[in-house]
Amino acid sequence: MKSYFKKGFLTALTATLSFFSLNANSAVTLDRTRIIFPGTEKSINVTISNDNPEEAYLAQSWIEDLQGNKLTKGAILATPPLQRVEPNSKSLVRLSTTPELNKLPQDRESVFYFNLREVPPKSADSNVLQIALQSRVKLFYRPKSILAIAETGWAQKVTLTKIATGYRLNNTTPFNLTVIGFGNSKAQAEKNTFSVFMVPPKSTHDIKSIAISTPYLTYINDYGGKPTMSFSCQGTVCKVTGEE
Repeated sequence: MKSYFKKGFLTALTATLSFFSLNANSAVTLDRTRIIFPGTEKSINVTISNDNPEEAYLAQSWIEDLQGNKLTKGAILATPPLQRVEPNSKSLVRLSTTPELNKLPQDRESVFYFNLREVPPKSADSNVLQIALQSRVKLFYRPKSILAIAETGWAQKVTLTKIATGYRLNNTTPFNLTVIGFGNSKAQAEKNTFSVFMVPPKSTHDIKSIAISTPYLTYINDYGGKPTMSFSCQGTVCKVTGEE
């Protein structure tokens, strides 16, 4: 009985959706894949674009913590929360600090999510299913005290320690490191399937792996680039020897 009901429901759903055309092309886009907010600034602007040549869109902007909670009284706020963006044009979203900023650590980065959602105009056609698409990028608040360190190739200061299940990545820096690849060659680190993770400042993360003579690790830098670091191991400790 359950099988018959499930089959009937899916058939009805498919038949219903067949009457609609699905419009899922993103029109409102962001000018970067991650945002760095320097502690020397009270506010910064990010550029958004409406790439649709014919219709205006509404754009919603807001900040969330890493758990996905919307921050209405957070350390950083996005304004305006809702704006109209004309066809084939650009606009700005201002990210501004609040007194809550004083509660953030000043010796390391803090991470949030910046969200941008497009609200499409109402379609003149009745048989159109519209979807509001959303972009979500990491927003890094970088305190003034660590800005100079950010220019010194900080990622190359991380180390690996051999452990029973693979390697422990030691991030002794005050920055968040997003790792997108690991392997025994540059090609493997860049192309193999890998579960992306972020290592917070002054913390560690264990990577399951077989023992390899020359580990390679790919990460995302401030500009959205994906450099790969090579390591040399002496005993159980591996240090960065180069970056490409």
